[in-house]
Amino acid sequence: MSKRTLVRVFRWESVREPDFPRNSCTLAGIFIVNAPGSSTTSTVRKASLFYFVFVMFSYTTGGPFGLEGMVSTSGPGMGLIFLLVIPFLLSIPVSFVAAELTTAMPVEGGFYRWTRAAFGDFWGFLAGWWNWSASFILGSSYAVMFTDYLTYYFPGISGWKHWLVSFALIVVITWLNVRGIQMVGKAATVLELFMFIPVIAMVVIGFAKWHHNPFAPLVPPHQPFFKAFGVGLALAIWGYAGYEQVSSVAGEVENPQRTYPRALAVVIPLSIATYFLPVLAGTAALGNWQEWNDGYFSTAALLIGGPWLGHLMAIAAMAGAVALLNATMLTATPMPFALAEDGYLPPFLARRHPRYGTPWIAILISAAIYASLALHSLGDLISIYGWLRGATTGLTVLSAWGLRRKQPDLPRPFRIPGGNLGLLYVIALPMAMTCVALWNSPKIAKLFGPCLLAAGLVVYFVVKWFGKRAAQKASDARPA
Repeated sequence: MSKRTLVRVFRWESVREPDFPRNSCTLAGIFIVNAPGSSTTSTVRKASLFYFVFVMFSYTTGGPFGLEGMVSTSGPGMGLIFLLVIPFLLSIPVSFVAAELTTAMPVEGGFYRWTRAAFGDFWGFLAGWWNWSASFILGSSYAVMFTDYLTYYFPGISGWKHWLVSFALIVVITWLNVRGIQMVGKAATVLELFMFIPVIAMVVIGFAKWHHNPFAPLVPPHQPFFKAFGVGLALAIWGYAGYEQVSSVAGEVENPQRTYPRALAVVIPLSIATYFLPVLAGTAALGNWQEWNDGYFSTAALLIGGPWLGHLMAIAAMAGAVALLNATMLTATPMPFALAEDGYLPPFLARRHPRYGTPWIAILISAAIYASLALHSLGDLISIYGWLRGATTGLTVLSAWGLRRKQPDLPRPFRIPGGNLGLLYVIALPMAMTCVALWNSPKIAKLFGPCLLAAGLVVYFVVKWFGKRAAQKASDARPA
């Protein structure tokens, strides 16, 4: 067994009921890390800041693709304003929360265990379950997005062929994730560096051909303002959401107390530039805002720079979809592992790969569900995902307040700036943005979204019931 050093002991109040599974108590509070210079036999290779930046960027952004519809539905002016303003209302507040809580509690499972420590087993379980459920929808949607872009070159890919391509991609990404965060980080780095080549080229050439006012019109003529506002806001929130999610792999990052805040400081400005500048350059050069729809970046690049740039942009869009799927699987699969460790899911989900140290069974099960959902369209998947993502984000930002209330003396190397006013800022604005987006979600999302949230409640009480039975059997088996 490797030498380890106990560096910090946290204790917070456990709200576990006595009939819960043996391992389901709220975090015992012991955080153990390898001591500098100590020997270790762990097979988990941790990611450095360089690779972690690309993992985070891949999960939260991946490229400008998927937001093109905002230009035609909300208007170029409204769309560009959203791309500049929403980060200050969502991404930056959530990143402050993630930075404070990661530096205070850099544990595997991240926001799930923060929520559990702040509000108890019930809410902690829901945060973990909702996030894992959301990852099913998100992962499958990126596989579908990749195949949708591939049809740019192979129009015959449809029906079962479309699903087969999505399935093949999921298999490859599953193999990378079983290999661990180092392999995922290297793949994300290569994919994102390639993605930047045509995007930067389009921005430079587009600015050189600036002939139109990119902010005109503000909203589409003859369309109700609030309809245009709601559609664009939902897309912008989808684009800028998820900065707390990468905390689930904090245990696989070198020195997470320093690495996580530094990565956020790099990724958020980079994400804003990646979204805003290509849209600005494209609308300024072409002026055809009415024609922008899903997948239009490859066409815009072709019109601005010629066939070479159009082809490169289409390939970059596929690379971005692969990077998004890759990072989604990485950040989501520690969740069932953590839930299993705490006794909420079957113990086999907590098994690690004997060579790579990854939660390989959880990865395989997640991949199988991704593949089954890849039969659906991208629009339906994303709209339903918003409900689960919004609920998880709300619990995460509230955890910052909950842990300050329960553990005011907990060491926090990074603190949300602004005192109580800053705390209000990071909680109120993301929750308000989420409520507005859900209110404006399509009918299919309003039907299935609440059902998926309610499913988490059902699973929780089923687990509780089985826990009671197991505890009763164990009690009956003891000799009198």
